[in-house]
Amino acid sequence: MTRSGATLAVAAMLCVQLGLAVSVGLFDRVGPEGAAWLRLAWAGVLLVVVVRPRPSSFRRAAFAACVALGVVTAGMTMLFMEAVARLPLGTASALEFLGPLTVAITRGHGGRKRWPVLAAIGVVLLTQPWRGGADLAGVGFALAAAVCWAGYILLTQRVGDEVAGVRGLAVSMPVAGIVATLVYGPSVLGHLTWQLLLIGLGLAVLLPVVPFSLEMLALRRLTTSAFGTLMSLEPAIALVIGLVVLHQVPDVAAVAGVAFVVVAGVGAERTGAREPVAAGP
Repeated sequence: MTRSGATLAVAAMLCVQLGLAVSVGLFDRVGPEGAAWLRLAWAGVLLVVVVRPRPSSFRRAAFAACVALGVVTAGMTMLFMEAVARLPLGTASALEFLGPLTVAITRGHGGRKRWPVLAAIGVVLLTQPWRGGADLAGVGFALAAAVCWAGYILLTQRVGDEVAGVRGLAVSMPVAGIVATLVYGPSVLGHLTWQLLLIGLGLAVLLPVVPFSLEMLALRRLTTSAFGTLMSLEPAIALVIGLVVLHQVPDVAAVAGVAFVVVAGVGAERTGAREPVAAGP
């Protein structure tokens, strides 16, 4: 059970980081706000068309949780894209990881708390605050995205426990798309072309449709503490993707940080099994 949950979580992270790296290529054409809007808007449309959720089939509390998840998802996506526009992908991901790390620390018990501690050391090595010179606006956006990510983890687990399959995601993603449209739509629409719309459609599948679906399934198999600590792998994955795709070369401290977060992620995978939960209707 734990291994399958960890596999789903890692696959989701790979999709996320690949999607982010590809999204960076759109910044010159529609900016970070346009890249975020294209992904969220298309994801909402795709899930409504494919899943066709019926709000009347949800319990009131479950539907409210899905809506809240959509708002948090929009915030997390938009804020992080603003951070990536100002910081290296690995640095932004490491700062955003403070959200799930906080969840892991507050929800962990006994020996499990040593894994978030190791992950925290890795984050410090990855961000290297002693060097200075970081874009403060980028850091602020990444930290705000971290707060949203913590809420996303908690709400995703709740929705996954309440609603079977991806019906919860089919409500939350259209809500996220609406929020992004209200915030960014007016400033982006004038720059769109058919080519950009098609690229946005492809990106929406890579991020967020596939990874968010995988995360919802993973959170049905893992504790929030284990899932939050497994997210420590994300800065490491981001560092590798940033190197391979964006040619952002890490230094020795960053590589050491990768080692710490990998150890923490493996530890979480070994101690974070979750009892099966029966989903709601």
